[in-house]
Amino acid sequence: MNFLRRRFSSSDLQGELADSSAGPQAPDNSGFSFNFPKKGPSPSAPSSPSKSSSSVQGITRSLINAAQNAATGVGGKAGYNKERCKTLLVIDDQHTDWSKYFKGRKIFGDWDIRIEQATFSEINLAAYTDSGTVVDIQVTRNGTKVVRSFKPDFVLVRQHVRDANENWKNIILGLQYGGIPSLNSLNSIFNFLEKPWVFAHLIQIQKRLGKDRFPLIEQSYYPNHKEMVSNLWLVTPKFPVVVKIGHAHSGMGKVKINNHYDFQDIASVVAVTNCYSSTEPFVDGKYDIHIQKIGSNYKAFMRKSISGNWKANTGSAMLEQITMTERYKTWVDECSQLFGGLDMLAVEGIHGKDGKEYIIEVNDSSMGLLGESQEEDRRLIADLVLAKMEVYCKPVQTTISKTTSAGALMHYAMNGEPERGLPDPSMAPPPPQAQQPPPPQMRGAPPQRQMSTPTGAMGGGSPRSAPGPDRGPPQQRAGPPGQRPNAPDSLPRGQAPPPMPRPQGPASPGTVEAIARELQEPDQEDTMKNLRKTFAGIFGDM
Repeated sequence: MNFLRRRFSSSDLQGELADSSAGPQAPDNSGFSFNFPKKGPSPSAPSSPSKSSSSVQGITRSLINAAQNAATGVGGKAGYNKERCKTLLVIDDQHTDWSKYFKGRKIFGDWDIRIEQATFSEINLAAYTDSGTVVDIQVTRNGTKVVRSFKPDFVLVRQHVRDANENWKNIILGLQYGGIPSLNSLNSIFNFLEKPWVFAHLIQIQKRLGKDRFPLIEQSYYPNHKEMVSNLWLVTPKFPVVVKIGHAHSGMGKVKINNHYDFQDIASVVAVTNCYSSTEPFVDGKYDIHIQKIGSNYKAFMRKSISGNWKANTGSAMLEQITMTERYKTWVDECSQLFGGLDMLAVEGIHGKDGKEYIIEVNDSSMGLLGESQEEDRRLIADLVLAKMEVYCKPVQTTISKTTSAGALMHYAMNGEPERGLPDPSMAPPPPQAQQPPPPQMRGAPPQRQMSTPTGAMGGGSPRSAPGPDRGPPQQRAGPPGQRPNAPDSLPRGQAPPPMPRPQGPASPGTVEAIARELQEPDQEDTMKNLRKTFAGIFGDM
C-alpha cells in the first residue's frame, strides 16, 4: 500500500508529467504517458471511482437509447402510428430488406404497416386459445442483440420451412394455433412439408388433364431402403436414374446413378439416413424451365448450365426470360389450385434435348426469384400482401361521426334515453295522409289537444297543451298578468332536466310541432341552455 501511495502521489504525478513533456514518448490511447520506475511486474492500478461511475452511466444510457430505438424506431422517431397500425411478420433472411417495399404504404386509408423480419432460427412463440399467438424474435442488428415480443396480424413466409438439415414445422403449428393469416396460407405451407405428398397431388392433376397437357415426369417412391433393393430389377432397364433422398432444396439430396452397382450403394446410404426416397429417369436436358405466378402476374424463365453440371441450379448458369405460353400458363394455373389455393408459386420443369418437356416439382411462397426482375417481383409480393391484409386484418370501427352524434342527440331529446342501435324503419311516424283518426271519445274535444309527451318531458311538472292551428301566438293567450298558462316549473341554472320516460308509441306530427314551438318560447331560454350544456357534455360540441 505504501508503494501504491508513492506511485499515485500528486508530486510524483506532476514529476512524471513534467518528464513526459520534456522528451518524446510513445503514443498512448489514453492520452497520458506515465513513466513509472522499472521495478519488475506490479499489480494493476485500481480503476478510478469517477471513471467507473461514468462508465456505468454511459452503459445505462446506451441501453436505454437502444430500448427506445427498438420501440419507436431509429432516432427515437416512430416510423408508424402505434394506435393505428398492423404488424406484418416476414420470415426471410437479412439479404432482403422487406421494410423498404412497405415504406409509406397504408391500408384502410390511414393505417401503417409495422414490419418485423426474422428467420425461423430467430423466432420463438407461444400460442393460447384465448389470446392468440405471441411471437418473440431475437435478432442481431449492428452487433447488438435485440429481443422483441409482439402479436403478428399477418405473416409472409419466404424461407423454406423444411430443408435438408432443419425443420421449423413447430413454428408453423404455433402460427396456425393463433389463426394468423399468411401468404401463402398456413394450411398450404404445411402440405408442402413433404415433397412426395405434393407430387401425389400432381399425379391427380395429370390423371384429370392427361399426359399431353400436364407432362409430369415418371417417379417411383420408396418409404425405406428395403424396397429399393428388392425391386432393383424394375429400375435396371431405366438407367441412368436420379435418386432423391428425403426433403431438400437447391439440388441437395439428389444423386445421378448410372448402373445397378451404384444403385445398391445409394440404397445403403438411404438406410443410414432413415429417410424415404424416390427415383426418376434421368433427362438429358437442354435447359430448365421456371414458371412463376405472383397474384395475377406470370413469368417464365429458361436456365441453362454453363459449368457442365447436370443440375442447372448448381454452379454457373445462364438465365433468360422467355415467352409465357398458354401451355405454361395451364401448368401453373392448375397447380395454383392445390391445398385451397396458392397466391404465389413456381413450377419447375425440364426441356430435354429430344424436344420433350417434363414437370419436375412445384414450390410455394418460399420459391426463389430469378433474373433482373427480382425487384419488380418483390414489389408484386408486397402489393399482394397488402391486398390480403385489407381482407383479413380489418380493424374494429369505434369512432362516431358528427352525423351519428346529432341523430343520437335528437333520439335522446325525443325519448329520454340514449340511442342503442339504428332506428327501426317500422317505428317511423306514418305520413300525415295515413294518420289514424282520433278515438270516438276525443272527436268532440275542444281544439286544445293534450300532448303525447309525458309529464316532465321538457323539464315541466305537469302536462301542457300544444297550440292548435286556431289559436293565436303564445303572447295572446288569456291569463293573469305576468303569468303564462301552463308555465313549466323553473329549474335552477346549471341543473339538467330529469330523464324522460320513453313514450308508449310513435310520436305524432302534432307532438313534434308542439315541441318545436315550445323550444322557441322566451320562458324556455334557461331550460334550453341547460339542455345544450348537457348534450354538449355527452356528445361534444357539434
